Amino acid sequence: MKLLKLAGVLVGASVLMGSVHAEEFTGRMKKIKDSGTLTLGVRDSSIPFSYLDDKQSYQGYSIDLCLKAATAIQKKLGLTSLNIKMVPVTSATRIPLIANGTTDISCDSATNNMERQKQVSFSVTEFVTANKFLSKKAANLKTLDDLKGKTVVSTSGTSNLKQITSLNAERNLGMNILAAKDHAEAFLMVETGRAAAFVMDDILLSSLAANSKAPGDYQVSSEALSVEPYGLILPKDDAAFKKVVDDALTVVYKGDEIKKIYAKWFQSPIPPKGVNLNVPMSPQLQAVLAKPTDSGEPAAYAAVPEAQKQSSSKKK
Repeated sequence: MKLLKLAGVLVGASVLMGSVHAEEFTGRMKKIKDSGTLTLGVRDSSIPFSYLDDKQSYQGYSIDLCLKAATAIQKKLGLTSLNIKMVPVTSATRIPLIANGTTDISCDSATNNMERQKQVSFSVTEFVTANKFLSKKAANLKTLDDLKGKTVVSTSGTSNLKQITSLNAERNLGMNILAAKDHAEAFLMVETGRAAAFVMDDILLSSLAANSKAPGDYQVSSEALSVEPYGLILPKDDAAFKKVVDDALTVVYKGDEIKKIYAKWFQSPIPPKGVNLNVPMSPQLQAVLAKPTDSGEPAAYAAVPEAQKQSSSKKK
């Protein structure tokens, strides 16, 4: 009888452990474990975050961070191998493809804001930039008011397009606003004179200009229209999946790895043309890496601790 009771206890424990194990992986974690594949959404021209190089291979700062998350996901799932599938997305398709399960993480230059958080989640912030505009130096466009009555372009599906459309109406600027399918097309419109200015995140504008045929012909406005925190796009309401990604990124941020990854993409020659963007890490990004946050509120990034400012000033 004692043996039977013991066997019953062991069987019960086994069933309990089995049920716990079954509950451990739900949502995207279960999907990835069952398929053995992690699907990443990637961009063709979001230099240096996510783009195609001259060998038609996807590269970039965001992709490197996504691959760090992929390693953590594989370890958490106990998989001996994990197939990484890269699916091209655009600013307009990246959120729907996350929402419908086609992609698991979108690895590009996506602004985390409160409106988007109604549809998807974001990882802890990976970069902090600002919404500005690029134009030809010869046009002498310095401020938003200088764009009055001009043809202006931004990329379809971006927060930048929405913001410039709102500002156009609020300030009665009379701009003709066009939507390009991607960043490369929007830049080409300025390059060929079809638009006077391209409104986008300053780091992307600087990257496009640096890799153009005549980098010296362009300028990025000093006036910032907004603060733009970037995050990897994740499925909404999947806390277990988000935790694995956030924990993986936090480990990278807290060590020396982030310094190496940042230097690789922002302070070294990058493919396809070997251009060095030479962009130092901003005080805002330094603060975020020291204390990771997934906030979609611009105010969370506007204020930089005084000690951080002084440290940054000494480095310059």
